[in-house]
Amino acid sequence: MIRILHKAHAQPARADMAVSELPALLAADHDHRAMLWVDLFGDAPTPGNHGESSVDPAINHLLREVFAFDPLAVDDALSETHVPKVDDWAHYLYIVLHAVVFKSDIAQIDTRELDVFLGHKLLVTYHFEPIPALELVWKQAQRDDRYWKRGADYLLYELYDRIATDYMPCLDEIEEVTDQIQDAIFDAPAPEQVTRILHVKRAVLRLRRILSPQREVVNKLARDSYGMVDSKNRVYFRDVYDHFVRLADLNESVRDLVTGALDSYLSVIANRTNEVMKVLTVVTTLFMPLTFITGFFGMNFFGAALDVTQAPLGWTLLGLALLGMVATPLAMFGYMRQRRWL
Repeated sequence: MIRILHKAHAQPARADMAVSELPALLAADHDHRAMLWVDLFGDAPTPGNHGESSVDPAINHLLREVFAFDPLAVDDALSETHVPKVDDWAHYLYIVLHAVVFKSDIAQIDTRELDVFLGHKLLVTYHFEPIPALELVWKQAQRDDRYWKRGADYLLYELYDRIATDYMPCLDEIEEVTDQIQDAIFDAPAPEQVTRILHVKRAVLRLRRILSPQREVVNKLARDSYGMVDSKNRVYFRDVYDHFVRLADLNESVRDLVTGALDSYLSVIANRTNEVMKVLTVVTTLFMPLTFITGFFGMNFFGAALDVTQAPLGWTLLGLALLGMVATPLAMFGYMRQRRWL
């Protein structure tokens, strides 16, 4: 799918431009050229063939022939996923962004790549998955002329700022899922919780691998002297950079929470194991003297059997044995309670 937003100087933004009109618009003089935002929604690359066979021929033609972007930059945009980066091609910038969506039901981070070509009064975006931040900025740019007054680089800032804003709900959801896991651990620890904790931890680590390079890309846009970024608009990218710095710090805090949840699970399981072992130890200790007494009187010291059939000797020994078998565990139990072992 190919969408075009066209903004002439004193006219409202138009979304009804035909693709066939692009060559004439691009051929106009730079000072008199209208601003363009072309959004390209392609198919996901097929693994193993660098995505070429799955790309819409119309999109491929636009990028290579109409916009005349460098083949290496086009191949990067059409092929497999890249980490966030920015490449300066003199007349335009090639930028890779990543939007994120957190699927709380399976505790998984879904990254959505957005490839951007930023030129003079030109913004070209390419993606093969829906990106809510892009859709929001696209609709606002149609209604609000202020999005166009500062140039295409300001449109890129608005897009970057919206993507950064969408990271916060993602981190909030991860933190909420972690809190739910911790509550469940203290209520009823189960092996399934370990799997869920590890899934959340993997999501946090993946988010960390995205945030760090994304933050550096914004830092370059805010501080380096790129010809496509107006010096007056760099302050806006510094604001986005501050957002990503805070996001990186929050991500580290969430990672500590996930690690703490795993430690909590191990501690609860260890405590329950200790309780079970204590009960088993107490039972074994209480029955140990009984085993000794029965074993002692079961041995034949004086022949084939110890003759205790004559009263009152037999009944006396039996009573003493039974009394010892009852009194000894009770005494040991009282001693354990006195020492606060139970």
